[in-house]
Amino acid sequence: MQLPAREAMDFDVVIVGAGPAGLATAIHLKQIAAAKGGDVSVVVVEKGSEVGAHSLSGILMDPVGLNNLLPGWHDDPAFPETNIVERDEFYVLGRSGGIRVPGFTMPKLLHNDGCYIASLGLVCKYLAEKAEALGVEIYPGFAASELLLDDTMRVVGIATGDMGIGRDGKPKSEFARGMELRARYTILAEGARGSLSKDAIRRFDLTRNADIQKHGLGIKELWHLKPEKHHPGLVRHTMGWPLPNSAGGGSFMYHYGDNLAAVGFVVHLNYSNPTLSPFDEFQTVKTHPLIREYLEGATRIGYGARAIAEGGWQSVPRLTFPGGCLVGDSAGFVNVPRVKGSHNAILSGMLCAEHLFEALAAGRAHDEVVSYEETWRSSAIGKDLYPVRNFKPFWAKLGTVPGLAFGGFDLFTHQLIGRSLFGTLKHNKPDHACFKPIDQVKPITYAKPDGVLTFDRASSVFLANLSHEEDQPCHLHLRDPSLPVASNLPRYGEPARFYCPAGVYEIVYGDEAAKTDPRFVINSQNCVHCKTCDIKDPEQNITWTTPEGGSGPNYSGL
Repeated sequence: MQLPAREAMDFDVVIVGAGPAGLATAIHLKQIAAAKGGDVSVVVVEKGSEVGAHSLSGILMDPVGLNNLLPGWHDDPAFPETNIVERDEFYVLGRSGGIRVPGFTMPKLLHNDGCYIASLGLVCKYLAEKAEALGVEIYPGFAASELLLDDTMRVVGIATGDMGIGRDGKPKSEFARGMELRARYTILAEGARGSLSKDAIRRFDLTRNADIQKHGLGIKELWHLKPEKHHPGLVRHTMGWPLPNSAGGGSFMYHYGDNLAAVGFVVHLNYSNPTLSPFDEFQTVKTHPLIREYLEGATRIGYGARAIAEGGWQSVPRLTFPGGCLVGDSAGFVNVPRVKGSHNAILSGMLCAEHLFEALAAGRAHDEVVSYEETWRSSAIGKDLYPVRNFKPFWAKLGTVPGLAFGGFDLFTHQLIGRSLFGTLKHNKPDHACFKPIDQVKPITYAKPDGVLTFDRASSVFLANLSHEEDQPCHLHLRDPSLPVASNLPRYGEPARFYCPAGVYEIVYGDEAAKTDPRFVINSQNCVHCKTCDIKDPEQNITWTTPEGGSGPNYSGL
């Protein structure tokens, strides 16, 4: 069937993603234009049903980004409720106890003094209001599904996905063609492993001079605590149990707001045991006395998960390509040991905006804004990421305890003499290549959830407020549909059913007792858009693409 032509709209700048990086880019472009007595037309498209619907983070926020973007933000009564850090605790856990690491033994860089606990989704809503007040157009519920290229392979905008396509690939009665949003420059602010960012990185070979990118999976729950157990401003991080020394990650707990606690777990995706389940490791860590003491009698009210780019300084790809730029976690600006990224997301959006405006003012379009790429390493972003660049490689190569010791020593040398004794370490291999065959590992078994402190995936996904039109094409594409059963199942036990935090993937047997006639089933309606499958599948057989706009989680206050 011949589809009708898309309608098109023209702008100076199109931004994909209404997270902190995309919204900071939009706001700062308008701020600069107003200061210069001019104007630029800016549009932001967001695949979530509303701004903040897909925004997920701890969030322990270094205010440096907001201080630069919107001075006085903290005195604005419209800003969502925050709590400044009052108690900052770090523990290395054993099975039943833990050792608190004294603050004076930790590099100053890792202290959280002056940081704020908040909800990233609510912060993004606030930024969107500021952007719209400056004249930015924001279109939530529209998924950017395609980069538009001209005859010379320059990016000239994006297309949003068609709506009303049935699972059979045919238009339904409510079919609506996507729009073309054409621009002089296109900014990709999709977060880690965004589909258009992935396409741009591959198409323009943006990683040719970069180390491999590394990732983690962050899983978060929102809890309403009993008042007597709520300590506003308490920040607690843990490493160690229940993860083995060979698997990196740890938990966080942040107390803020009206008896709220953000409780979460990050697992670095370079783990090797294919039966390890990040979701179940998170459920397990909540049974530790240092965590359960706060959660007893509390109510779980939210759940979500999201991949995190963790490669750092040496893994940042080239930020510019003909007609566009990468900002925020699309570029990989998370500071792993600080467990923070929103500040660099905002700063990268601002830095990009400054160089974009110069290009626009000079009458340029669809070229490469090279000055943005050339200046970020000497900016505040580079100065934040450079000292911690070896922390992740140490952790991955040496394990948790030795890795933390060497990483801490390396940070101290930077603090004292301004450089590392080890130079810049490389990451060893991509996350998808880290699995050992299942016959070389001890399978991990997890306790059944009690429904009070620990939970199953189904009840967790329910709290993510998912919305997927079931009669739409599956947005999780298999390059070769035979590989999950033919390769992944015999070699690794099909790890997708373990690493997915939403129960999207399962193996179903024709004869369950005999384990014969296995089929790989994709429950795409469960997807929380974390992108872990796109990263961790050992065959690199799964490609995450955008479903219909407005689909996916609708996080409330996460």
